[in-house]
Amino acid sequence: MTQDKAAAAKERQAALDYHEFPKPGKLEIRATKPMDTGRDLARAYSPGVAEACTEIAANPMDAARYTAKGNLVAVISNGTAVLGLGNIGAQASKPVMEGKAVLFKKFAGLDCFDIEVDESDPEALADLVCKLEPTFGAVNLEDIKAPDCFVVERICKERMNIPVFHDDQHGTAIVVAAAASNAFRLTERKAKDIKVVGMGAGAAGIACHTMLRKMGVKPENIHIFDKDGVLHEARTDLAPEQMAFAHGSADRTLADTIKGADMFLGLSGPGLLKPELVATMAEAPIIFALANPTPEIMPDIARKASPKALIATGRSDFANQVNNVLCFPFIFRGALDVAATDINDDMKLACVEAIAALARETTSLEVGQAYRGETLSFGQDYLIPKPFDPRLLPIIAHAVAEAAIKSGVAQKPIDLDAYKRHLEGQMTRSGLLMRSVYAAAKQAKRRIAFAEGEDDRVIRAAQAMVEEGVDTPILIGRPEVIQTRVDRAGLPLDLGKDVEVVNPQQDDRYKEYWQTYHHKMQRNGVTPELARAVLRTNTTAIASVMVARGDADSMICGSFGQYHWHLNYVQQMLATDGLHAVGALSLIIMDERPLFIADTHVNTEPTPEQLAETVRAAARHVRRFGLDPKIALCSGSQFGNRDSASGRAMRAALEILDAAPSDFEYEGEMHTDAALDPVLRERELPGNRLTGQANVLIYGNTDASGAARNLLKSAAGGVEVGPILMGMGNRAHIVTPSVTARGLLNIAALAGSDVQSYG
Repeated sequence: MTQDKAAAAKERQAALDYHEFPKPGKLEIRATKPMDTGRDLARAYSPGVAEACTEIAANPMDAARYTAKGNLVAVISNGTAVLGLGNIGAQASKPVMEGKAVLFKKFAGLDCFDIEVDESDPEALADLVCKLEPTFGAVNLEDIKAPDCFVVERICKERMNIPVFHDDQHGTAIVVAAAASNAFRLTERKAKDIKVVGMGAGAAGIACHTMLRKMGVKPENIHIFDKDGVLHEARTDLAPEQMAFAHGSADRTLADTIKGADMFLGLSGPGLLKPELVATMAEAPIIFALANPTPEIMPDIARKASPKALIATGRSDFANQVNNVLCFPFIFRGALDVAATDINDDMKLACVEAIAALARETTSLEVGQAYRGETLSFGQDYLIPKPFDPRLLPIIAHAVAEAAIKSGVAQKPIDLDAYKRHLEGQMTRSGLLMRSVYAAAKQAKRRIAFAEGEDDRVIRAAQAMVEEGVDTPILIGRPEVIQTRVDRAGLPLDLGKDVEVVNPQQDDRYKEYWQTYHHKMQRNGVTPELARAVLRTNTTAIASVMVARGDADSMICGSFGQYHWHLNYVQQMLATDGLHAVGALSLIIMDERPLFIADTHVNTEPTPEQLAETVRAAARHVRRFGLDPKIALCSGSQFGNRDSASGRAMRAALEILDAAPSDFEYEGEMHTDAALDPVLRERELPGNRLTGQANVLIYGNTDASGAARNLLKSAAGGVEVGPILMGMGNRAHIVTPSVTARGLLNIAALAGSDVQSYG
């Protein structure tokens, strides 16, 4: 077996294993309500379920209020045109339909049932789909062969009062139109002047050309070929949707027609567009070769034939992938959120413009991390956004919902501004909790020094800070290195205007900085020579000196290296009689709720006094997120049942806290499960002073707190904000090497809040 065949066999087995293990398939159903007691059962089923039934019977719109219908999509196929596999049957199409359902959930939070129907008659299939309307909020038709798909969709749209969307047609068409819109812009073409040659007259091909017409391309300028030649009026084998593009003489060839063409749109088969034909097209031709897995012409061959060509394919390993996932999750999200009765042309065009406009913006932090090494700036190789851009959800869903309302197909009135804020909060799991922090940072507009200014994550965070208007970034690093990485990432960051760059190797303030450091540390064994060496190479020390001198308001370090190594330099310059490192507080955002964990990094074995100080500092910081602190002092001992070291320390800390009034809830010492389960806690200590679930867990050593933090992040999929360095007056924060660009932006917003409020 050759090496290539062995690699292909290995990849095939890996794909099969992905679908089989740890349990077969890619979907499961989970309950969204508790089902633990007889009372739960009585409410979920008989007799309580009757109340919801009678409400829906009286008002059918209440189905979306009392059931999952308003968030439920059906993905329906008969398996007659599956990917590039053809008519493989309904059952064999199920892995694809499950995959589609997973994408709905992943990208738009929509639940989905995949339904595979063994029915080849389009009218019978349409009748079946129509009868499912009571169950679903919308229907996604998938992988149904042409021309049957036209019939099925037409009947369903006529009879059903919920959105019906054949993604093979309209999803592809929307993404193609978005890419084409930006290609027209880049080449300074106008839609009305474009000459288009198409190969492929199936569902996707016809839908794409229909969308181009809606964008302003003239019908007579669109020339489509299929396996039987050009579409023309004399042909008797065409569906009505295909006949709409049949014009001109029957004897035209592809070679004759493509001369001088501005755009080629292929949804046909591999290798059908020859390079010599590309050479006859207009200058800077637009070539969308979308046959999968092998396009009509490979990008390198097309580029060789026409160096200025703008090329898109359906493959993820080339630039400008036309991928339906850029569209369908979000257009359904917007349609369902306003209870639309249809996905109409206005909504589709709104989606086109939203996708195209997003590609013209700077890429997001998450996209930059997911596609490291690629240049993601608007241009020849970046006509459409990447699928993992989290901004797709708020931008497209909002645009679609707005278009649905304006065009009169929305049944549910919503506040569009509030809806947009809600969607933006879902972009990242930290979004909603961080909103008040970002608002405070925008008001304060502080200067934040990043010690590791050459790090790609830091550079992307700085770009986001500039765009968000939260604080002013200062990057410590070599300007030429930073500029190279800015250019490589395709960011519009202006190092002279948007950010300040401090060059450790050459800065006019170097003498002042090392003298400041020496003055502070000369009684700690630091000689002038050592001070000069430290301030030439140690960027954490430079950032600390900057904050101490007032050249920056706060600093962030720690994207590489050990936490305590950084903390040493931070404490050297920034600790005062009133400021010292109290503890590190990590916010872990779970699916259900946020949890704060302390002390994760600063005090390895804290004293009772340090524990009490950590509790008070944590309460102050939790309020920054608009939450009421409910603090549990966690230990292996539960309310005095063990004479352990952590139990004694927690009981002593509790006495210190009780000696002075506090305006927040706290209780201890207790096990972690008691902190999170009020029923269990009440059984162990009736009348305890903590109400509900604790949202802050304080541990007696960094082994326990670090383990809790890492388990919540790694095993439970929590997203961390922090660590937040408490006690330093918000003048310094130390992250960890696993931090993302989003994490750096979040900590910068925290650092950018009022310096006096959250010590």
